[in-house]
This record gives sequence, C-alpha cells and structure tokens, in this order.
Amino acid sequence: MATFVRAPRERVYDALTRAEELDAWFTTGAEVDARPGGEMTWRWVDWGPDRVTAEDRGPVLEASRPSRFVFRWQAGLGGTTVEVDFEEHPEGTVVRLREHGYPDSPEGWPASASARRGGARR
Repeated sequence: MATFVRAPRERVYDALTRAEELDAWFTTGAEVDARPGGEMTWRWVDWGPDRVTAEDRGPVLEASRPSRFVFRWQAGLGGTTVEVDFEEHPEGTVVRLREHGYPDSPEGWPASASARRGGARR
C-alpha cells in the first residue's frame, strides 16, 4: 500500500515513531522506544466508529530515520511484521507500507483481509 503525504519525510516518520505524535492521530497513551530492540505499545480508548478499547505491543526491528521503520505487533495472531518506507517526493513524502505474517488459518484470514482494506484489526 502506498499513500502520499504533503509533509517532509522527517515529520511523517515522527508521526509513526513518537508516542506524542501517534497519540495526536491514532492512539491513546502510546509508548515508543523507536530503536532496533526497543518496544512499541499501542493503546486505543473508545477508538473509531466501534469505540474499540484495546492494547497491543511489539518490538522495533529496524529504525532508520527518516527512510525506514519496521516493527512487529498483533501478538494475538502470532505477530505480523509491518515495514514502512518513507520516500522523498518534491511535494512531500510517499509512504509505502507492507504488513506480512498473518497465519493461514480461519483466525488469520479475516484480519489479513481487513488490513488490505485499511480496516481496524480489533
């Protein structure tokens, strides 16, 4: 999946890798140690139309500001890996996201399909 953001790579990278930035648009009370071997914790309270309250965590695998960030999450499914690449563009940043590692099982199929549509995983 790729999307274009009208902001510099550093700003877009920080929006995903700093707790206060994540909390501004996606989470409630995130914790981020954005270095290889660090850990991320995502928390949602009454999030989205379904008003989801949940928590997930996982290790940071790669962190190369402002070009690449890789982490694992979704422990309930055995863990998936999310690779995010931030490509410079004259008018902003192209963000390329790839998530893989969903189990080939009745539990993994709906989560994988939802992720491809950009839906919530909870």
